Amino acid sequence: MEKKKYAAVVLSAGKGTRMNSAIPKQYLMLEGKPVLYYSLQAFEKSMVDEIILVTGEDDIEYCRKEIAEKYGFTKIREITAGGKERYHSVFCGLEKLKGQQPDYVMIHDGARPFLNDGIIQRCAEAAEEFHACTAGMPVKDTIKIADECLFARQTPERKYVWQIQTPQVFEFPLIYRAYEELLRREKRGEAFSVTDDAMVLEIICGRKVKLVEGSYENIKITTPEDLQLAKVFLPSTRTEKALK
Repeated sequence: MEKKKYAAVVLSAGKGTRMNSAIPKQYLMLEGKPVLYYSLQAFEKSMVDEIILVTGEDDIEYCRKEIAEKYGFTKIREITAGGKERYHSVFCGLEKLKGQQPDYVMIHDGARPFLNDGIIQRCAEAAEEFHACTAGMPVKDTIKIADECLFARQTPERKYVWQIQTPQVFEFPLIYRAYEELLRREKRGEAFSVTDDAMVLEIICGRKVKLVEGSYENIKITTPEDLQLAKVFLPSTRTEKALK
């Protein structure tokens, strides 16, 4: 069987306002390396063939010198500027892959440092079977849906509620056409509230997206508390604790 070609679009264009830091969250240091380093390293060691890194216009040179070159990431084919919203940035990354025409694309938040090969492999297998999938995990807590006045309106059955993560993996032509149509509709004046890539496929194409087990450690660094939690998850930190 012919090997499928995989690309990764890694998003690193966020400003991280909830982190209360002048430094964007993806560039904060975690055990001596930028948060962004860890997910790039996971893709570098994986079956992914190439990486498009999407960052802020002012951060392109920093990412090239202080991340790509410094850590020897050979799979980063291009570093490009993102757009106004997350979905604009994703499309910027997809556009850079249009000429390459990979079979599948993995879209991942650079602020999720605990991506690992197991998650990548599970998502790849699901994408090849179901055409579209996203990493995630079942929620541990009871979830309440609130009304406009913040009264509990609905309690969904917990076994059907998942917290969604990245990577989200799609057949490339499928997700590219969905994003293309989304932006076409936006130009016509339609308003969209899109928080992840699976929503684009669901809204535009009416397609189902398979849920794949990620990891409860696959957190997104968003607040200062997340950064402290991330230090607990690092293998080096666990080794030190085991030795004490």
